[in-house]
Amino acid sequence: MKKIGSSFVIALFAGAITLGAYKLFFERTNYAVVTDDNSSSIINSSYSPTSAKGAGINEVDFTSAAETTVNAVVHVKNVTISRGPSSLMEFFYGYEGNQKAQIGTGSGVIISPDGHIVTNNHVIKGASQLQVTLNNNKTYDAELVGTDPNSDIALLKIDAKRPLPYLAFGDSDHVKVGEWVLAVGNPFNLTSTVTAGIVSAKARALMNNNQSFIQTDAAVNPGNSGGALVNTNGDLIGINTAISSQTGSYVGYSFAVPSNIAKKVIDDIMEFGSVQKGVLGIKTVSINTPYAIEKGINEIDGVYIEDIEEESGADEADLKAGDIIKAIDEIEVHKFADLTGYLSTKRPGDELNVTIDREGEQLTLPVTIKERQTLFVPVMGLEVKNLTEKDQKAFKTKKGVKIVGVPETYRGYGLDGKVLLSVDNEEINDIQEAKTLFGRISRYGKTSITMINKKGEKERLIFQ
Repeated sequence: MKKIGSSFVIALFAGAITLGAYKLFFERTNYAVVTDDNSSSIINSSYSPTSAKGAGINEVDFTSAAETTVNAVVHVKNVTISRGPSSLMEFFYGYEGNQKAQIGTGSGVIISPDGHIVTNNHVIKGASQLQVTLNNNKTYDAELVGTDPNSDIALLKIDAKRPLPYLAFGDSDHVKVGEWVLAVGNPFNLTSTVTAGIVSAKARALMNNNQSFIQTDAAVNPGNSGGALVNTNGDLIGINTAISSQTGSYVGYSFAVPSNIAKKVIDDIMEFGSVQKGVLGIKTVSINTPYAIEKGINEIDGVYIEDIEEESGADEADLKAGDIIKAIDEIEVHKFADLTGYLSTKRPGDELNVTIDREGEQLTLPVTIKERQTLFVPVMGLEVKNLTEKDQKAFKTKKGVKIVGVPETYRGYGLDGKVLLSVDNEEINDIQEAKTLFGRISRYGKTSITMINKKGEKERLIFQ
């Protein structure tokens, strides 16, 4: 017994010595000295309370926004009629006008209690018949009110006997990167599917397109197009449009038309029947080009003005080549998509406050945006502009449009800088008429155009 007791005491002392040695030689105690010295510290600390919204996914309540949204998001069915041979045998031996119905599907968002629905243009493109199914499984025939292919927005209308649930437009200009969002739609023909994510980026341009998109990592798949992107309040901040994927299904990011752009397009369609587009009247330089890199423009934070269009809002406001646009109506501008995204929400005649950097000095100038004065005509791809008073005096004509850009195919015909008077003997008064007339040109027939130069000499060219 005594032997056991002695062994226990020895083991106890050995353990105490070992623990003491570890504490003394190996474990280091960190001490912090707290003083009232206000001098700057190497390490900055923040003692602000954590926001409940940012505390984590478990602290964010999506249920209210989801319940509000699912009843206002609809399933859109697009029925198109395919005419033509359906097999190789029919192709060689003829066919008797076989017509086959092809069905495409997408989503839409009810934006008014009387049944106006916004969706994507590519969802309803070429439709012979449109049907809309609500979340309560009721189906209605839909009428196409109007569409804008440039923004990929379309407006539908259904006639329901009672007021419908709808979503209110939010302000997409004040959406923040990192903000929680929900994507609601009908992927793979599944109804009322809700996914969550965050805003990954704003003013994102795709495939050299200057249009501005909201980028999110909320899962969006085929069938979600035209559906709603909402914040945690249930406000509509975007119309889901595209995905970035190598498989055709969601594996990365999705993109939505900002609500401010969609709302402006819808308002224009309802009020004017078409979209009213305004421009500042500036020419910029594409980034990541040898010229931009050589001039140092590639590294500029903002939009560099390369040139000013005559008689434009920018010209009248005394903007100059070399100015750098830093903000517009207090919305920061870091790249071209920031600028075009905001301009897409405005109409000709709207006045904007443009903040520029001019040789190191910041100035804010009021600029009135005007209707676009140039466009590219179909088929031939010429860039034409409306005549200014200066042009009318120089060419001694009040009719026609000036050719200011010629594609490589027609460079050798001496078209640049001349005034285009008519196409196939039909007179041209402005760029919209030019667009219409060139749109009627057959790629397989002959086309004649009449021009005039500054000497007053008329020229007629025939293309085939």
